Amino acid sequence: MTADLEQRIVRYLNHRMPEAGRVSVLALSRVHGGASRETFRVRIESERGGERGLIFRRDPISTLIETEREVEFAAYRSFMDSRVPVPRALYLEPDLAWFERPFFVMEEIEGCTAGSILAADPYGPQRQKIGEQFFAILGHIAGRDAKTSDLAKHVAMPAADAAWRGELDKWEKVVDEDELEPQPILRAALRWMRRNPPPPAQKVCVVHGDYRTGNFLFDASGTIRAVLDWEMAHLGDPLEDLAWALDPLWSTDREHPGGMLKREEAIGLWEKASGLKADARGLAWWSMFASFKGAAIWISSAKEFQAATNTDPVMAFSGLYCLPFHNKRLADMLLQAREAA
Repeated sequence: MTADLEQRIVRYLNHRMPEAGRVSVLALSRVHGGASRETFRVRIESERGGERGLIFRRDPISTLIETEREVEFAAYRSFMDSRVPVPRALYLEPDLAWFERPFFVMEEIEGCTAGSILAADPYGPQRQKIGEQFFAILGHIAGRDAKTSDLAKHVAMPAADAAWRGELDKWEKVVDEDELEPQPILRAALRWMRRNPPPPAQKVCVVHGDYRTGNFLFDASGTIRAVLDWEMAHLGDPLEDLAWALDPLWSTDREHPGGMLKREEAIGLWEKASGLKADARGLAWWSMFASFKGAAIWISSAKEFQAATNTDPVMAFSGLYCLPFHNKRLADMLLQAREAA
């Protein structure tokens, strides 16, 4: 399989990069951990381009979340050469003749690592530096003019007072289609969110959709070099991204979202970079939504694993640990809302 894949990659790159001269593959490996694309790291050498690293992101046979590769590719293109660091998105390929399934190619960001949500202290002494960048970059994403982005050519622009409803409808549908057993806590949270909608979005902006620990790369100096995994990108309320980034699932240290900064400091950095305000009522609604969305994803994961359509261990972990975590968080938030009423 590896030899065949190498040959296919060589044929494809010779087709797409004729100016580089003859291409050869020096190294090829599968990058595990992602649930929405098959990711391959490829080290190539070409006659006129020398050595370089590339990342191939191919549609899987079965996936945890249904996403469009064109949307992910457009999201990367929307932030190239901006204050939001992303790999250069190079080629989008829908032709099935090359690898049986559609894929896209982007540059590899070398000499970096990603933090783990399972690590007690994923950033060590660089926690502060990385945290300051992390929440400022999220603010810069919100500050991007959504209308002029490549992403706006591929996804709908919701009205400011309807962004919440579109996202809630989407993830309710996932629960409806994929739940393996009744989900009373999710249904209660759904009813509460529909009865108590958030304020209209301050602006409709680009939403990364999965901005969190594990989805960015940083180097040895503690500099964030790339924001990854834009497969759930869309246009919507910027508080959606902020609430997701602050969700306690992404850190074993509940006092420091993402294992980085105190919550208040993180929000302040986001506000400064975005020019927006983290309205308390809006952020509370989107925080409940974050746990609902997370639970919907973990429900899909459990379904895929049970059906053996995707036996990656991350699918089982998502259903066994992440789903109960977000169920508990939703129950706690519902209780708090009832007591505050």
